[in-house]
Amino acid sequence: MTTTEPVYDPFSYLLHEDPYPTYAWMREHAPLYRNESRNFWALSRYADVQAALRNPGLFSSRNGISLEPDLWGPEAEKTSFYLAMDPPRHGRMRRLTGSVFKPRWVQTMEPRIRELARARLAPLRDGGTFDLADFGAALPHDVMCELIGIPAADRDALRVDNDLLNHCEDGLETRSAATLAAGFRLAVYYVSLINDRRRQRRDDLLSTMLDTETEEGPLTDGQLVAFLFLMVSATNESTGKQIGIALHHGWRLPEVRRAGLNGRAADWCDESLRFDSPSQMMARTLTEETVLHGERLPAGARVALLPASGNRDERVFADPDVFALDRDTSAMISFGLGPHFCPGAGLARLEITIALQEFGALVSDYEIDMDRARLVHSPHQRGFLSLPATVTRR
Repeated sequence: MTTTEPVYDPFSYLLHEDPYPTYAWMREHAPLYRNESRNFWALSRYADVQAALRNPGLFSSRNGISLEPDLWGPEAEKTSFYLAMDPPRHGRMRRLTGSVFKPRWVQTMEPRIRELARARLAPLRDGGTFDLADFGAALPHDVMCELIGIPAADRDALRVDNDLLNHCEDGLETRSAATLAAGFRLAVYYVSLINDRRRQRRDDLLSTMLDTETEEGPLTDGQLVAFLFLMVSATNESTGKQIGIALHHGWRLPEVRRAGLNGRAADWCDESLRFDSPSQMMARTLTEETVLHGERLPAGARVALLPASGNRDERVFADPDVFALDRDTSAMISFGLGPHFCPGAGLARLEITIALQEFGALVSDYEIDMDRARLVHSPHQRGFLSLPATVTRR
């Protein structure tokens, strides 16, 4: 009898259905995994991912964080902005947003986030079906668009194009014509928005960025477009998908659902971030020859870091495949570590918690129609595009 070893291929739809059994096999049998056909290595254990994230001198972001050929290379910062930079330049660019995302600023955002959440939940008052993934994606997207200065009338169309932008075809590294067209539409929109703010400043983050000087001078239009891609797309990929993921696991687990809807939204948020994070993979470039798990890797090697696998590492989390609201999640690496730790982590936690609280204030129970659900297909992101549900109002 022969057994087939699992294949870690981030472009495979089969992996996207449930990557965690493959991660578990990798952690046990191939902590340094080699995908020869895609030409990359992968680290799946918590300690290895943690160490790599804390060492940008060895695990560099200079070629970007995505394995797609058109996103990888020395020009990556044109699409990923400071995600494709190493310290100290990375830190200087991150600091351009000033006080935005800092704890005191995040606290001031709570009332407005609740208003936006209630507006997106308004259709529940009419009864019928309600798409949990659409609600989850819309709320943080609304917050980010309002911060940047994107008109409300344009936001849903931008969100659709951002979902297309991150989509991959089964088994293909190259992006489809539809994906490229979505990227082009977003770029044209962002250029138009920048030109509008150049003519007339407003009280928004984009206007602030236009007036910000760096050591290299004012930000160019290209850098501003990359910044907008980063801020809007990253929100859609991360927080926007985590809310739907949390609601999905609440539906699967009645005890979690009951507790979460009745006062434990913050615990529901944190354990969902640990248990099933939207951030599945980010790539790095080795800057020098190094030995990992007894294997010598050359300088320039591509290494995929798998934080979602690290969050299920039994060396760190007891019973990691159990969704436990009472768990201490402080060690999770869903937001990264080191210089590239997500600056919006505090805002994301607040948005997820508020979304679950406001949903629970209106809903005593819900049922998801998984036959009509649609999963995200992305090499680095996990979540749902659609989660149709029927709800029971309080």
